[in-house]
Amino acid sequence: MSSMTKIVKQAARARQQLEQVQSQLATRTVEATSGGGAVKVVARCDGTIASIKIDPQAVIPSDTPLLEDLVLAAVNNALGQAREISAAEMGKITSGFSLPGMM
Repeated sequence: MSSMTKIVKQAARARQQLEQVQSQLATRTVEATSGGGAVKVVARCDGTIASIKIDPQAVIPSDTPLLEDLVLAAVNNALGQAREISAAEMGKITSGFSLPGMM
């Protein structure tokens, strides 16, 4: 088998694995909180936010900047966790596959 044929087959397998992992990441979630649990964010490992929950006791109309900061912190934390999981899963597929221009 020629090396080019091997590369094409390897690329096809990697593409199939990549699509499967991307599908799995779209349903896998992580949860992050801030403010001692006053704000909870659930993010999917495909980089989207699934939900945001805010404890009603954390809502003080005169202090919305604090609530905004808590939401921002929880969102960034959840997305960071999701990116780490995504990178780890994608790295499993691309390890050992070294073509110029590929991850």
